[in-house]
Amino acid sequence: MNNIVASIEDLSPKMQDYLEAISILKKQNERVRSVDLSTLLKVKRPSVTEALGVLSQKGLVVHERYGGVELTKQGAALAESVYQRHKTLTRFICEILGVDSKIASEDACKMEHAMSPKTFGRFYKLIEFMDKKSKNQEPQWLTHFKTYCKKGKVISCTKKR
Repeated sequence: MNNIVASIEDLSPKMQDYLEAISILKKQNERVRSVDLSTLLKVKRPSVTEALGVLSQKGLVVHERYGGVELTKQGAALAESVYQRHKTLTRFICEILGVDSKIASEDACKMEHAMSPKTFGRFYKLIEFMDKKSKNQEPQWLTHFKTYCKKGKVISCTKKR
């Protein structure tokens, strides 16, 4: 292990994507192979081999030539962190902003790498707050926001007594 990785911010966005992809594939299959990563990430096999070498050096994956890929304990934790960022941002973009899920997922992938932990924490807290507060009912402000997006008109909020 040459390079110590303390947090997800210590990895390039590309390496974060590889960890997330390995985690996703692992949940789908018993075994993760280079060819699976190549297909999922839409990259060539030599790029996968190079990335796995970097992640292996950092102690985040175990990869034997022509063998499967396994996340180490630290690799799995970092992969889960990237996945949670992606999931939370996608949900925010879809449910709050009303953007199509495919576009939301693509945008979330770009945002998850650039966002500070503090800002992401606030996104997470907002989603968590809405889950606890709404109890399966959309908040009035969100309904009004969606109406504004569709019609361009602001609806005044009524106070509950």
